Amino acid sequence: METTEYLVKVEDLSVTLGDNVIFKNVSFELEKERVLAIIGPNGAGKSVLLKTLLGIIKPTSGTITWAPNIRIGYLPQRFHVDFYLPMTVSEFLDLKPTREMTNEEALKLVKVDASWLTRKLAHLSSGQLQRVLLAWSLLDNPQILLFDEPTENVDVVGQESIYTLLHHLQDSTGVSLIIISHDLHAVYRYANHVLCLNQTTTCYGEPEAELTVEKLSTLYKDQTFFHHNHEGIEHLEHEHIHQGKE
Repeated sequence: METTEYLVKVEDLSVTLGDNVIFKNVSFELEKERVLAIIGPNGAGKSVLLKTLLGIIKPTSGTITWAPNIRIGYLPQRFHVDFYLPMTVSEFLDLKPTREMTNEEALKLVKVDASWLTRKLAHLSSGQLQRVLLAWSLLDNPQILLFDEPTENVDVVGQESIYTLLHHLQDSTGVSLIIISHDLHAVYRYANHVLCLNQTTTCYGEPEAELTVEKLSTLYKDQTFFHHNHEGIEHLEHEHIHQGKE
């Protein structure tokens, strides 16, 4: 009998910080070469969940079981570069303590020319910087990549480009992804499973089954209004969304 190989399995995970319950009783699992999207409103606990998976925040209860010797990549929601920072892309990538590929190989994976190595970080656009950060995370050839809001502060054209790139990386390297996203079009198009989080799990499963008007209304309450049609992603629209940042 064939057994499923999970890269990570989370069971009844809860985090309380001080007197605040951030989230409780969250369970999910991720197999090899799969994509899990985490969605939810501002303050739902999404970013804290990623930091708990990474061991940055200690869970109050529950278990996180990683596959043995797993290599994990992580891109935070915010990475600010001082305009006066003289560091080049090459110098930044050279700071990576462990690696299984060269800077040039990592840049090639994110579809960036090696000539970028001499460019200053501070002179990059937000979309360009996101690609460099992604190249950084790929240097040690991770099996799973945790990505907190991949299109944060990226324009509309750049947002589609980033998601297309992540899909390309999954196809070319086999990396699994856990992505926090507010872009339901991208979730529906690229994710194998979606976890709806608002301090607890409100839905979990395949996007086409879970991204219904009823479940999304429960998740976002009065923050969002949706139209959803299973005929295709083109018919999944969020007419109005009032989202803050975690």
